[in-house]
Amino acid sequence: MAQEKTRQQDQIELIASENIVSRAVLDALGHEMTNKTLEGYPGKRFHGGGKFVDIVEQAAIDRAKALFGCSYANVQPHSGSQANLAVFFLLLKPGDRVLSLDLAAGGHLSHGLKANLSGRWFESHHYGVNANSEVIDYDALEARAEEVKPKLLIAGGSAYPRQIDFARMAQIAKNVRAWLHVDMAHIAGLVAGGVHPSPIPHADIITCTTTKTLRGPRGGLILTNNENWFKKLESAVFPGVQGSIHTQVLAAKAICLGEALTEDFKAYTEQVIANARTLCATLQDRGIRLVSGGTDSHLALLDLSSKGMTGKRAEVVLERANITSNKNAIPNDSPRPPEWVGLRLGTGAATTRGLREGEFISLANTIADLIESEAAGDADTAVKDAIATVSKLCKQFPVYS
Repeated sequence: MAQEKTRQQDQIELIASENIVSRAVLDALGHEMTNKTLEGYPGKRFHGGGKFVDIVEQAAIDRAKALFGCSYANVQPHSGSQANLAVFFLLLKPGDRVLSLDLAAGGHLSHGLKANLSGRWFESHHYGVNANSEVIDYDALEARAEEVKPKLLIAGGSAYPRQIDFARMAQIAKNVRAWLHVDMAHIAGLVAGGVHPSPIPHADIITCTTTKTLRGPRGGLILTNNENWFKKLESAVFPGVQGSIHTQVLAAKAICLGEALTEDFKAYTEQVIANARTLCATLQDRGIRLVSGGTDSHLALLDLSSKGMTGKRAEVVLERANITSNKNAIPNDSPRPPEWVGLRLGTGAATTRGLREGEFISLANTIADLIESEAAGDADTAVKDAIATVSKLCKQFPVYS
């Protein structure tokens, strides 16, 4: 654990699904509340001794509703994937059809990947992106929905850098009599900060995680305005897909949701977007191709095929220089992960540390130097230079001051 703490301090984290929680969230995760076992909901528990956890959970619920402007919030899911599974449990029966963004186009495995329970128990179909623009072609999506006639249409993913037209997707879902489920796991913090359009007015049901851009503990949320589902969603989560709650995580969720209601958090999300755009523009100036030509969020997806490199090779050379990233599929990529030519970067964690546009210009040039030198077959000098640059940034912007 001490080594992991040092690693986080000495590396720049650019994995788009990661962030750095506050000291208050850390304190909650290590609190004695973790010793309390409870099932059920506030005021309706299956164990005694839960009056203080009731206060904590209700605070998390109230803050989530205020933050996202919705009528119902379930804060109990242990993860975003379990939140998604609860939605499936609520709305679908095994064998029902689901239409979601293809994994190679930026989707998520819990949206119907065959290797996942969601793809084994339900008939999953997928839509992609335009081959030229690499953004969702909504006319093609509409035609696909008319063909498939899904019961559930899913929007959102883990590596799609552009804004999604939630209003158009809601209309498509309505036309084919499907429910629209938006998984906003990656953009929840951006939605909360007002720098990204909200799916709340358009989707039937919304899930997200409290980590990533929301900068909280690992866990999930379910949001909706459909009053007919309020009680049913409680049952879908417990006892539907999980048992007792993680009480200390509920406390951490309440804290992070409270933090997200502040003006400081809104300023943070604005900086996340500014840093992502700076990162993309600098990489493009250095001749690195960005999938879809850029980003509307915290996330950038690099296409390294013109460099003759896989994403894994780039991930390894960046980690040698203490920059953490991850290989990722890009549209029309190989089905084999070792052959993927994409590299996914995100600005959430480094922005939390305090890096701004100037630092991201330096960081982007360092990344470009590493990729170019690795592609040329000799990255040792670039790695040495990059280590010095990263070390300076890490000392200037500590994880916890």
